[in-house]
Order: sequence, then C-alpha cells, then structure tokens
Amino acid sequence: MCTFSLSATSMQVSPCPPPSSSFSFPSLPPTKSHNYTFTTHEPRLRSPLISSASKDVWRRRTPPHPQTTPSQPSPRHRRKLQGTTFLDHSVDMDDLTASIRATQNEHDLNSLLSPYKSRNLSIRFMVSLLSREPDWRRSLAILDWINDVALYSPSVFAYNVVIRNVLRAKQWQVAHGLFDEMRHRALAPDRYTYSTLITAFGKSGMFDAALSWLQKMEEDRVSGDLVLYSNLIELSRKLCDYSKAISIFSRLKRLGIMPDLVAYNSMINVFGKAKLFREARVLLKEMRAVGVLPDTVSYSTLLTMYIENEKFVEALAVFSEMNEVKCPLDLTTCNIMIDVYGQLDMAKEADRLFWSMRKMGLEPNVVSYNTLLRVYGDAELFGEAIHLFRMMQRMDVEQNVVTYNTMIRIYGKSLEHEKATNLVQEMQKRGIQPNAITYSTIISIWGRAGKLDRAAMLFQKLRSSGVEIDQVLYQTMIVSYERVGLVAHAKRLLHELKRPDNIPRETAITILAGAGRVEEATWVFRQAFEAGEVKDISVFGCMIDLFSRNRKYANCIEVFENMRVAGYFPASHVIGLVLNAYGKLREFEKADAVYREMQEEGCVFSDEIHFQMLSLYGARKDFKTVEAMFERLVSDPNINKKELHLVVAGIYERSNRLNDSYRIMNRMNESRALKS
Repeated sequence: MCTFSLSATSMQVSPCPPPSSSFSFPSLPPTKSHNYTFTTHEPRLRSPLISSASKDVWRRRTPPHPQTTPSQPSPRHRRKLQGTTFLDHSVDMDDLTASIRATQNEHDLNSLLSPYKSRNLSIRFMVSLLSREPDWRRSLAILDWINDVALYSPSVFAYNVVIRNVLRAKQWQVAHGLFDEMRHRALAPDRYTYSTLITAFGKSGMFDAALSWLQKMEEDRVSGDLVLYSNLIELSRKLCDYSKAISIFSRLKRLGIMPDLVAYNSMINVFGKAKLFREARVLLKEMRAVGVLPDTVSYSTLLTMYIENEKFVEALAVFSEMNEVKCPLDLTTCNIMIDVYGQLDMAKEADRLFWSMRKMGLEPNVVSYNTLLRVYGDAELFGEAIHLFRMMQRMDVEQNVVTYNTMIRIYGKSLEHEKATNLVQEMQKRGIQPNAITYSTIISIWGRAGKLDRAAMLFQKLRSSGVEIDQVLYQTMIVSYERVGLVAHAKRLLHELKRPDNIPRETAITILAGAGRVEEATWVFRQAFEAGEVKDISVFGCMIDLFSRNRKYANCIEVFENMRVAGYFPASHVIGLVLNAYGKLREFEKADAVYREMQEEGCVFSDEIHFQMLSLYGARKDFKTVEAMFERLVSDPNINKKELHLVVAGIYERSNRLNDSYRIMNRMNESRALKS
C-alpha cells in the first residue's frame, strides 16, 4: 500500500485502482452558503432560487459584496476587530468540539457559536476547530458561520480544511464548488489546495480529473513540489499507466524540480515496466551526473526489470557493475541473482551465492530457498532439491505454496507422478492450501503421463467446487486436450469463455487472446468494454497485439481508441503496433497525430517507434518531414545513430532517391571517421 503524505492531507492508495474513463466538473453558482441538516442523508435547500439537481449541495445565495447592517461591521472593519485580544486560551477547544458534534442542524450550530460571533476567537482557532470536525456537512456549516455570520476575512486555510473533509467523503461536486467559491471571494488557492485536490481525485481513480487540476495549478503559476509530482508518478505506476508516469516525470524536470533518490528509483521501475531498458540505464548515469548516487534499491530495481523481461546477461552485467562500485548487497538482490544464475545454467554460482549469504550477514528467507529449489530442478539436480526441501522442514524454515508448487514440478519432471500427487495431500495436512498453479501443475503432469481422465476429472471438480479458475489453469487443460488429439474438447472450453460465469471477463479475454481466438476474444472484449468491466490496461494491450498479429488493423485501431477513451496512455510497444496499423490502412495523418500527441504528453519512445514513423513519412513521400526528423534524431544522444542512418538510407533507396541514400551513408561513414 502506498501512503501519500501531503501537508494538506494524508491519504492511502490501493495497489491498482481502476481509472475513471472521464470526469466533468459541474458548473456551480459561486459563493453560496451550505445550510445542512446533519441527521439527513441529503441536505435540504433553503432557497427556492436554486433549482438544479446538481446544485443541491448548496443552501442560499450570498451577495457578491455582503451588505452591512447596524449590528454587523463592514468588511473593512473586520481586520480592525481581528487585531483585538482573542479568547483562544480561555475556551476549551475539546469541549467546544464535542458540543459542535452534538448539534443536529444549522440552528443548533449558530446558537452554540453565537457567543463568539463578534470574532473574539482568532481565525487560527477557528481553523483548528474545523480540522477536528470529521463530518463534511457540519464542516461546511461551520465555514458558513465563519464567513457569513461572524464575518471573518475569508481564509485559505479554512477552505483547505473543508475541501479535505468533503473529498474524504467523495463529494466531488462540493469540492469543485468550494474551489470556485474561493475564487469568488478573491482567495488564491495555494499549493496545499491543489495537492489535496490532485491527490484525492487520483486516489479515487479519476486520473484525468487529477491531471486537469495539475494543469489548472500550473496555469495559476502555483509551483508544485517534488512530493506532489512524486506522488503522481507513484500513483501512475500503481495504475500501471507508465506513459503517464513518464510524462509527469518529464514535466517535473522541465519545471526545474530536481528529482531525489526515491523519484529516480520509481522511474527506473516505470521505465522497466514500459520495456524502455535503455532509458532506465541512462537514468542511472543521469543520477550520478546530478550527484544522486544510485543505491541498492536502484540496482535491484534494474535487475528485476531485466529478469522480468528475460534479459539475464544484461542483469549479470548490472550485478558486476554493482560489485565494482561496492554497492552493498541486500537480501532482494541476492535472491534475484540466484535466479539469474539459474536462468543462465550457472547452478554452481547460484549454489555458491546462496551458501555465502550468511557470511555477508544475510539470513536466507523462504524466497531464497524457493529460488534455489527451482534452480536445482531446472538443472535436474533432483537429489539436491529433495535434500534442500527436507532440510527446510528440519530447520523449521516456513514453507509456503510456492515451495510445494516447485517441488511438485520437480517430481513431475523426474517422472515421479505419485510423489507429486502425495505432496498435494501433504501440503493440505500442513494447512497450506493449493492454488491454481498447484492444480495446473498436477493436471499437466497427469496429461503428460497419459492419465487424461484424472486430469479432466480434477478440472471438472475444480469448476464445480467454486475454486477460482485462472487463465493458467484453463490454458493447461486446453493444452492437455490438444496434446492427445481431443481438439473438440479444447474448442468447447474455448467456446465456453464467450459467456464466462466462473471467471472474470478480463481473464477470459486474456485466455482467448493468448490462444489466438480472434472472434471469441473480440466478442467478449466488446461486451466487457460496454459494461465498463475492462479496467486492466494489459487487456487493451493483449487485444491490440492479437489484432496486429492477425492483420486486423481496423480492429487494432478500434481498441486503441477505446483505450484512450478509458483514459489510458499506451505503452511504447503498443504505440508501435498502432502506428503500424495506421500505416497499413494508409492513414498517415492519424499516425502523425498520435505520434505528436504522445510526444507532447512527454512519452518516451524506443528507437523503433521513431524509425517506424520515419518509414511512414517515407511511404507518404513526405521527404521534407523525413529530413527534418532525421536531423532532430541525429542530435539526440539516446538514439542509435548507425540504425538511424541505415533506416533513412533505406527509405530513400526504396523511393529510388539513390543520391539521397548515398548522401546519408556517406554522412554515417564520415561521423565514424571523426570518432576514430
């Protein structure tokens, strides 16, 4: 869980909330008081002047310039009175707070506060009182009393507290109305006003609305700080919207705000998730250049990025660099490297690192043991694996479902099917419940052993028992049927996914797309999207990939447009597929618009995206744009210059512009000569 700590508010964000597709702010009348009856769920309107249902949260109209009466001082006299001696220290705030919470309506509240309407309490005292009131309706009524009864000078601090309260209650229209009211009262929203609004809207998944508040803040020339932008980056990462995170990071640097170590480490993770490996490595160099030294988290994040994308040699190079700069190793790094050594068939090195961890002062945890177990299994060191598994039990190392799943797979690999089955019973006796991976491993083992009847029986039993059937389990059963030639059974399972009743539609879409079932995946996707059930950005990505593989370019663009409607920024590789689809449909202007829009948003592209756009300009015979883009990319230090020259030379050659092709190649050779 990620905690946002801003001066205005402190909020928690769930791991991956679904973003809202759109959000529009209502046009609310400025500067009205808020007459609430605290015992009712919806407030009553005092004035018949307000008829719009969307404005029910407001009570009465306040004149733009409050008129004075003999019993009320003029606004000019407010400041003079506020310079008098206050009764703050003679009033028990706890007692007053408790009394306010006992009020049931505005009349009770006004009666309770009437002894203080001559403003013999300071505005600081009143703001503190507001901050103790959790009920958003009552806090609005107190604000009305401060502004319209006691006639205090409007306070931005008071508004910030009330905005925080209404946002905690998810009263989005009221928050926007309060913001407009501040403007009407000539109060300038400050950094904390915007921080509260941006964080609350983002936390609730309305990321487009949060970004609109950010844009408004920048238009008002209110400077954001590192904490605000870092929170937005982290929120984007939690939402799996990596392009937005990159865009916000670029904006942060454009504003001259220096990222700290935490922000850099978050961005290394973001670039890794977006598969922008070179940019992640460049970020490490940038950190050193600005005096922010990479730490263990920086390197372990980079290692994780390479592991997730099966770039094990690159991970080994990062680990070597980590040792060269004498960056201390932690438990996470050691666990990652045990996995890397295993993936590179370096079981001895993995074994050596594991047994040397205690010498480094690191106690191996269950992840360390599970990783080494898998390394032994992959290297077919079955004896060592069984010995380590039983040693864990003798040493009282807590084993989990991953431990048993790994050992079940090892027994299956060594053709000891019954031992694998017995392990399932053993784990259940020890209170460790099998999961979908456990069952899919057993089904796969039985399928390879020719015991398809047992596999099918287990699968049907799982479906009828209410166990969650994930895509791995479904695909395992489909593969088992196909392996023995029961194609009809496999097709029946795939057909059932068109109307899934025991798995989420997003899971069904992923399974169907992975199996290459274009029609079925398309049907389920459209039904799920219309019902608002597609919340995972990866579902859009897998559908775009499916259509691109099957040359369904119009469908590819349809999903992309749905993705943008849902408020998602596409990842770099998805943009590549979309640009290719536009190119195949000869819609070059739309491709150019997408490319420019993503650049303006601060998206970072891989070289392939730039080269693909160059090729599209070449196909359109727009050589002036090709030349301009070529010159721009040549000056970009992050672009592979050799590949760039070859791409542009090829564009000219295909268009029979041989002189231009020859010129580009000569330029490449000249630049090489200068470097040598």
